[in-house]
Amino acid sequence: MFAAYPEDLVFSKIDIRNGAIGLVPDNLPKVVVTSEYPIHSIDHEQVAGRYMALLLRTPNFMKLIRNVTSGTSGRKRITPENFRAIEIPLPEREDQLRIVDAYQNSLLKASDLEVQALQVERDAQKAFEAALGLTPLPNLPKRRFQIACFKNIERWSHEGILQTALLGDVPPESKFEIVQLGDIATVSYGLQKCPANRPGKHPRLYLRVANVQRGYLDLHEIKTIDVPDGQMDAFKLERDDVLFVEGNGSRKELGRVALWTGEIPDCVHQNHIIKARLDQTRACPEFIAEWFNTDVGRMHFFRNAKTTSGLGTINSSEVRSAPVPLPEDTVTQVAIVRLLRKGREAVAAKRKQAATLRTAAWNDFITAVFT
Repeated sequence: MFAAYPEDLVFSKIDIRNGAIGLVPDNLPKVVVTSEYPIHSIDHEQVAGRYMALLLRTPNFMKLIRNVTSGTSGRKRITPENFRAIEIPLPEREDQLRIVDAYQNSLLKASDLEVQALQVERDAQKAFEAALGLTPLPNLPKRRFQIACFKNIERWSHEGILQTALLGDVPPESKFEIVQLGDIATVSYGLQKCPANRPGKHPRLYLRVANVQRGYLDLHEIKTIDVPDGQMDAFKLERDDVLFVEGNGSRKELGRVALWTGEIPDCVHQNHIIKARLDQTRACPEFIAEWFNTDVGRMHFFRNAKTTSGLGTINSSEVRSAPVPLPEDTVTQVAIVRLLRKGREAVAAKRKQAATLRTAAWNDFITAVFT
């Protein structure tokens, strides 16, 4: 074993071509590595550690690395001698710091935009809740331990148990009537995937859990499943169906919802996606989808999710019983949705601006170093 210290350069002989190289961070006063990970100490009079750390991440540097690796496919290595022979761009140390400072200042601006976006997002949700006349849920007490009924232990989260114990499993209070989703929608499962319905004579495109994200559909990869014509009515998606993901290991993603707007003709869905088909004389699909993607809207699922393997799951009964504060007419529902979406558009704009700034900062760093 060999010792390495903060700002020492360490790389993997076999995986350096895949980016396995970096500096020991300052918060690790001493680390040890095997001989497969050569250690190099930086001459700090010539090279700033911050500059080197960024240089190692550039595609230009990785190209230099791949040019000097040798060996059979899958086992290509770089020797310490070949590594030390690589020529890198090395401005004066003051110029290195200036280039790095410009990059980091851009990152700070991007981070500030992200903070602003988060605040706008919170304000938009508060405005949405205020428009519905919702009473905010009280903060839960912090407890080191708690006692719960054995029948509740199957719940996915101890926080869900605590909420039910202290607050009861009651719907949120609103100035509008609280209805259950099952009162305004038909809820059903999709098709269970099995060897018998592998794509055959009746191949149909179908949605998987990966396709249903929170608030949008990811349709980059759509797979097929065999569904005879006689079963299509039961599983075919129709425009304005609201889709719920049955299970997830993350609280943030449990019960996430997206709205189907007819993107693919004759598309079906698998059983891990629960479909709600609304009575649109009573409920606006956009309003329902937006409601269940808010923190307060999905609280019902978080409280009632069960687990047998660490994966939180909900079922069709919990979807049917999910509470909805429902304005009496769809015109009011649409107006409330517009209020929320206006805020989300502002959030998206700020996050896009932040992403653009980060990309530009990285490109500027590469340009400053390699041209």
